[in-house]
Amino acid sequence: MRIGVIASPWLPVPPLGYGGTELVLDNLCRGLVGLGHDVLLCTTGDSTCPVERQWSIETSVGVDLASPVTEVRHVMDAYDAARDWGVDIVHDHTVTGPIWATLQSGPPVVTTNHGPFEGDLLAIYQRLADRIPIIAISHHQAASARGVPITAVIHHGLDTAAVEPGDGRGDYALFLGRMSPTKGVHLAVNVARGAGMPLRIAAKMREQLEHEYFNDQVRPLLGGDIEYVGEVGGGPKQQLLGEARCLLNPILWAEPFGMVMAEALASGTPVVATPFGAAPEIVDEGVTGFLRTDEASLVTALSKVDELDRAACREAAVSRFSLERMAAEHVVLFEQQLGLPAQPRGDLVS
Repeated sequence: MRIGVIASPWLPVPPLGYGGTELVLDNLCRGLVGLGHDVLLCTTGDSTCPVERQWSIETSVGVDLASPVTEVRHVMDAYDAARDWGVDIVHDHTVTGPIWATLQSGPPVVTTNHGPFEGDLLAIYQRLADRIPIIAISHHQAASARGVPITAVIHHGLDTAAVEPGDGRGDYALFLGRMSPTKGVHLAVNVARGAGMPLRIAAKMREQLEHEYFNDQVRPLLGGDIEYVGEVGGGPKQQLLGEARCLLNPILWAEPFGMVMAEALASGTPVVATPFGAAPEIVDEGVTGFLRTDEASLVTALSKVDELDRAACREAAVSRFSLERMAAEHVVLFEQQLGLPAQPRGDLVS
């Protein structure tokens, strides 16, 4: 197949630092190529994903400068490029792109919602669902899609073969994500301090609200064994994950997936988290981590992470969260949308 993948113009694919969705798209595109398909990635000019790429916006604009005008221009050019390239199907990861697709003729389109099905986003997908097949990224997210029929649930995947498992000998817990109250950074500090375990905080902090939260609720808690190390990506991120005794991820909202937890497992690092959103679909209680709802229970769980088998964490990621599995499940969906005969695939893992 010839597959057009449309990313947003906010961050490059793959991202230089924080950017879970963009990391997923890089993995998906490479996975599809690995299965023998041709891929056109419509992205920004600073992307480096090793597939055929098209762009009209030279440099990604950043999430803090996200504008519907910018995205509309980007998706209009992307759909033109996809038609000119002769794609068989378009996989759109923007919000405005599927709306634009309904206004014109062209190849079939499917879209993935990377955010929660709530508020304005829910209203948009309720209007689109009878015309554009919608992919959810977790069963929890799909269950929250009131009035939106979900065509498929496909968990994210990552390049597990490129991740070298770590030994966890860094003697610290790691928080990795955004500097946001919904990510529970302040709770992570309290939990680590309560358990007497050093904590390293690696968090994106570029937007005004992120700086305000840091200054008001996180900075006063730093000191001693609690260290903010900034935003990390690439090799430094992998090293932090691999050397961590655990990933401490006390999210305070129903996160649709939680890529950082799958990344931690691929490094052999167990996860201590709250059981919100898709976390129970990623973390196997008592095997690859612990899920707890309150601070005291999280403290207790943190003291038990060394009892978990890091090899079991790694195996869970390889078997359930690989880019090969993610790409193969997308191919099945694309073939269904194109009316192609189903191909036997023994490599799919539910």
